[in-house]
Amino acid sequence: MSCIEQMKYKLYLERTTFKDAREYIEKNSDEVYYVDPGYKIFKDYYIIGMPPVAMGVRGTEMLFTYVKPCHGTFVMGIDSEEEIARLRENEKEKITKSMKSGGLKGKADSGAVPVSFADIYKNKSG
Repeated sequence: MSCIEQMKYKLYLERTTFKDAREYIEKNSDEVYYVDPGYKIFKDYYIIGMPPVAMGVRGTEMLFTYVKPCHGTFVMGIDSEEEIARLRENEKEKITKSMKSGGLKGKADSGAVPVSFADIYKNKSG
C-alpha cells in the first residue's frame, strides 16, 4: 500500500472542518455524491468524516476529503477517470446537482434530489 500523498494531487482547502470541506465540494463540483464513512477509493484508501461525506467530480478530477491525523481535514483533487467511473457506478442513485450554476452532469432516478446537507437531513427527519 502506498501513501495517497505520493499521488499527483491538488490541495484546495487545508486544516478545515468537515462542514467547510463538504460545502466546498458541493459548490465546486459538477456532480456530487454522498458516501458513507469508510468508502474505499484508489483501492487502498478509506474516506472518513462526518456523514454525509461529499465526493465531487469536476471534469476528470475527483474532489474528496482527506483526514490526516494531528493535521486536520483537507480537500484534495486527483485526476482519475477510472476512479470517477467506479464512483458513478457504485453511487449512481446518490448523485446530486451541483450548487454552482448550471452544474448538472447526471440525475438520480428518484426524481427529487437533495442538493445540500440540510436537505438530506430534512428528508431523513421528516
